[in-house]
Amino acid sequence: MSNKSSIPYSQREQGYREKALKMYPWVCGRCAREFSGKRLSELTVHHKDHNHDNNPEDGSNWELLCLFCHDNEHSRYTDNQYFAEATPGGGQGPKETFKGLAGLADLLKSKQQ
Repeated sequence: MSNKSSIPYSQREQGYREKALKMYPWVCGRCAREFSGKRLSELTVHHKDHNHDNNPEDGSNWELLCLFCHDNEHSRYTDNQYFAEATPGGGQGPKETFKGLAGLADLLKSKQQ
């Protein structure tokens, strides 16, 4: 059993948050807002692969995002998962079954004659 799973989430989060704040500038990676003082609590650590257990020491799976951008990122990720599961073919987009203008050229030719 991995020792990460025996550490409570809040302690594990505090550990990688402290490391990320030492490694990266206090700027949101999406909107570029700067944070300091009391507002630093509005800057979150986002896991790029969405796996909170993947915390490499070099911080390569982390980016600092403000609360708004972090929520937006997770909403987009959730939407993508939902649509991939809900769409036949695994989210590859809708299948084209009807071509509204098919045969239009033939119809126009026949009317011209």
